[in-house]
Amino acid sequence: MSDTTFAPSTVPQPIPLGQILPWAIFAGLLMLLAIYFIGAEEGATSLISGMYVHEFVHDGRHLLGFPCH
Repeated sequence: MSDTTFAPSTVPQPIPLGQILPWAIFAGLLMLLAIYFIGAEEGATSLISGMYVHEFVHDGRHLLGFPCH
């Protein structure tokens, strides 16, 4: 056996912040929307009438520790 070390032929380049920022903002807004629907979409703060959204995310509420009844 020989003691050869293999070095990568290319060096990874950093991604500029200008390319990451729009996607990070979009992902953050989607997460805030998901947290709203899972955590607060019922009762007085409900944007959608009825209990459809509440029942759809009911198990997720308990999994994340949100009380709902």
